[in-house]
Amino acid sequence: MRAIQISKPANAVVPKLSLITKPQPRAQLGFALVKVNFSAILPSDRLNAKGLFPYTSFPRTPGRDYSGVVVEVDPSSSFSSWVGEEVYGTSDSELGFTLDGPHAEYCLIPEDMLVKKPTRLSRVQAATVGVPFTTARRCLLRGRVSKDDTVLVLGSTGTVGSAAVQLAKAMGCKRVFRASRNPENEPDILLPGKIAAVTIQEQVYKLNAGKDVDVVVDTVGQVPLMKAAFEALAVRGRYTWIAAPRDGSSPEFPLDIFQAYRKEIELIGCNTANKSKAIVAEEMEALAEWFNAGLLKASDEEDVELVGLDEAIEKGYERRGPKKHTLIRMG
Repeated sequence: MRAIQISKPANAVVPKLSLITKPQPRAQLGFALVKVNFSAILPSDRLNAKGLFPYTSFPRTPGRDYSGVVVEVDPSSSFSSWVGEEVYGTSDSELGFTLDGPHAEYCLIPEDMLVKKPTRLSRVQAATVGVPFTTARRCLLRGRVSKDDTVLVLGSTGTVGSAAVQLAKAMGCKRVFRASRNPENEPDILLPGKIAAVTIQEQVYKLNAGKDVDVVVDTVGQVPLMKAAFEALAVRGRYTWIAAPRDGSSPEFPLDIFQAYRKEIELIGCNTANKSKAIVAEEMEALAEWFNAGLLKASDEEDVELVGLDEAIEKGYERRGPKKHTLIRMG
């Protein structure tokens, strides 16, 4: 079978990314063989290919999000009836890092991570769900959002940000404010930059009857922006974030500890690479129910760029330009 592989020769500083042919694996106890239909190339996959995850072992087939069909299960397994089932999923702290991921024609998936694909999603759409929606869900759950909360999502047009907006509304939050730097996206809050001269807090006050927000979901990871949004948090506000600067700027956050303790503010970092298999399965099953109920919507197929395995490195891993879902089509 064909697969993308990250390898790191002895004394090499940067790993090598290549398309290889290797024997097709066989199902084994605890692992089902899945024929991969589509698999997303995520920002974390690109970082993994550059050797920026210290726990990745080499050589390794990367990939996290996928859709596919179970084609083989160990005969003694309780999952033997799953052969032929359409499944979708994402990674825990192993798949794509210490176990081969789905950027290949076939992939061994731990049986306790198997989740049936939502019937309302196509195979293409299902492969776009994993990391964006589970990351957004984790931010909201760890932020303990409730129906009485107002939520501010920074980077609301990105994959995780747009998922967070949908999920916060589906969870019944009182108000959800979309924040973006691009006025063409018609955000509720225009983030400070070359265009916006009004602070985040001033814009929040105008939209929220002079009140701050209860929860911030930060998908951008820029310290000046974080400081500006932090100031818009209400008493007992929760600030969740998933990213840090990667432009060489300092990641240190100048926290006003007087303001933080006086308002009883919580700072909550969220890292989806720390998830266990059980958490992954629970997350994907919960999302499947919401997709099937029509409470959530995946990307439209026309908004997804499909590339073959032969061109996945050049047009997926090394692609530059506007951000867009890129999926590898396996055959």
